[in-house]
Amino acid sequence: MAAWSGPLGFALVLLLIALRVPVAVAMALVGTAGAIWLGGWDQAAYILSNLPFEAVSSEGMIVLPLFIFMGVFAAYSGLSANLYNGVHAFMGHHRGGIAMATVGASAVFGAITGSSLATAATMGRVAMPEMRARGYADSLAAASVAAGGTLGVLIPPSIILILYAILTGNSIGALFAAAFIPGILATLLYMASIFIQVRRRPELAPGGERLGWKSRLAALYRTWDAVVLMVVVIGGIYGKIFSPSEAAAVGAAGALVVTAAHGRLTRAVLRAGVVETAGMTGMIFLILIGAAIFNYFIELSGLTDVLTGAIRTSGLSPLGLLCLVIVFYIVLGCFMDSLSMVLLTVVPMYVLVTGVGYDPVWFGILLVCVTEIGLITPPIGMNLFVVQGTTPGLKLGTIIRGIMPFIIADVVRIAILVALPVLVLFLPQRLGLS
Repeated sequence: MAAWSGPLGFALVLLLIALRVPVAVAMALVGTAGAIWLGGWDQAAYILSNLPFEAVSSEGMIVLPLFIFMGVFAAYSGLSANLYNGVHAFMGHHRGGIAMATVGASAVFGAITGSSLATAATMGRVAMPEMRARGYADSLAAASVAAGGTLGVLIPPSIILILYAILTGNSIGALFAAAFIPGILATLLYMASIFIQVRRRPELAPGGERLGWKSRLAALYRTWDAVVLMVVVIGGIYGKIFSPSEAAAVGAAGALVVTAAHGRLTRAVLRAGVVETAGMTGMIFLILIGAAIFNYFIELSGLTDVLTGAIRTSGLSPLGLLCLVIVFYIVLGCFMDSLSMVLLTVVPMYVLVTGVGYDPVWFGILLVCVTEIGLITPPIGMNLFVVQGTTPGLKLGTIIRGIMPFIIADVVRIAILVALPVLVLFLPQRLGLS
């Protein structure tokens, strides 16, 4: 009975999600029912009375609301518009340059927010009107914003990397360091995708006006507070000045100070920012509680042991296993958002992949890179809906038509990281973090 209860549980969760039951509720319901079925009422009641508290009460969890708070007020302060204008001043005159600037600004803004959805929503409001006014095709413009938003998942301080570290017991600092080179690689590959598209189809994006050096430097100067905030937070962690929790607190306070310095810290903005932070934090905590209950059921079912044993006796090579995991996440990403996907599957997948010898930090980065694809793949790619929601008159089909070259760029990046793990592990090793 237990042998097939795990796969049945996964199928039931996916069915409930397809029926539009919230992910946290779906995992908690199936996990609770499965725990009662396999462990009995008494054992299940004892465990389930403690799991919700344990899932969200660890000291490391404090980084989540603080980094979310920092990202929310970074958006309210106008940092995103300044970052976009700074990158645009240097790249906007090239054919497709505004789309490339959108990707570049998304990379930097993602380093402040740590959230893909926040990055896509913010850059959609800033960049889409600019590209439309300059004659860019909606397909290229919207796809650039949606794809650029995925960089917020990877570039530190990434919320998903923090959750991966908490759930698997790995170092947040090591994961942040490991994400830098893949994040730069992702940005360059997206820009290369835009360059190739506009070379093949010039009608997608006209060239823009070249700004003088005085205007460029002025735009660059206006990004100084965003750069300082990012350097203080991330540099403080790597320089071992702050712990990740302390860095998150410094970042949250810094974002509040920047918002006040820009004259935007009104009572209404403060209230809206706190409410938005509380809402996002509550959503993540509820999913964590649901995932903890579901993972307890998976442990009772023995699914991880069954899968590990099946792989060991199947003769499948470690690379073959890894390829299956990658395909699994790409397919699953078509139907689930990245956060839910990671929390639902990370525990059994982590045991499987590290059990055949892969580095846990390297797998964490690869996992995030693969789940990024899910953010822009139809039919449930969350970034596609975010960009559509922030752009009047934009059809979802238009974004889907333009997104495929960026998905190809993601596949190329994953292949590079699988072939060259040193790109992920170089910085953590040099910094003595792994």
